[in-house]
Amino acid sequence: MKRRLLLGAAGLALTMGLAHAAYPDKPIKIIVAFPPGSSTDIVARTLSLPLAEALGQPVVIENRPGAGGNIGTLAVARAAPDGYTFLMHSVAYSVNPSLYSKAGYEVGKDLTGVAMAAVSPNIIYVHPSVKANDLKELLELARTEKLSYASSGNGTTTHLGAELLFKNLAKVDILHAPYSPAAAANAVVSGQVPVGSTSIPPVVQLAKAGKVRPLAVTSARRSGALPDVPTVAELGYPGFEANTWFAMLAPAGTPRELLDRLNTEINKILQNRSINEGFAAQSLEAVRMDRPTLDSYIALEAKKWSAVVQQTGAKVD
Repeated sequence: MKRRLLLGAAGLALTMGLAHAAYPDKPIKIIVAFPPGSSTDIVARTLSLPLAEALGQPVVIENRPGAGGNIGTLAVARAAPDGYTFLMHSVAYSVNPSLYSKAGYEVGKDLTGVAMAAVSPNIIYVHPSVKANDLKELLELARTEKLSYASSGNGTTTHLGAELLFKNLAKVDILHAPYSPAAAANAVVSGQVPVGSTSIPPVVQLAKAGKVRPLAVTSARRSGALPDVPTVAELGYPGFEANTWFAMLAPAGTPRELLDRLNTEINKILQNRSINEGFAAQSLEAVRMDRPTLDSYIALEAKKWSAVVQQTGAKVD
């Protein structure tokens, strides 16, 4: 009996090994947690063709937006952990469990990291009529005048990062005005709102055309899209960072060797010059991480933004 059990276990291991060696033998699906045309969608579609070529199978993109990305997240969390269904998400993946009372998933438990793909800083800027040429002058102005800022929406890092900077660190009260990502920059350009805190892509051309005045980016280092704009950390708030990042995740329990292979293939793709140029055109920067580093980074982001949510009292339910 013991011999039969050992032979059976060996046979099962061999079968699983052969199955993994043949992976993939059918199309792979990446569920994008946001609509077509979003930065998350652009990242997924940019990677899909070279990834399909590397794996020898089609990579199909399926958009499942809604509830700040939670609908797509839950679809993947409930999918079979067989290496054929993945999630492309943003920093919202780390934020949402503390922001929503019923996000439906737990960071580090229901999904696991596959690969980081790209990062984009947020940016603080003003309408040209605002009498502030730098961040220090804006904060001084906020102490004497009532100001408001447009963000890309409640609970986004453009909102939470601005609250952390304005209220917690600088101790000034600038009223939050949530918009959709596309509408926030337009609200500043039109003069409806004097200050903006959004992701950088919609602001780059506006800044170059003089329609808005950029004051600071929220990344640890300056952005290649607007290299003359200093970081918040440079301007007296060391360690400040509030980026929008994009990563691929898989259902918990997906075989490690499959995830390691995908991580390797995606990291190779991210070294491609044309991929980097395509990302740069969208004000994105390719970022490569191994899987343990990615999972640690996502966990740290969840901890950081959970503290900010608690401090600000932000909720979107």
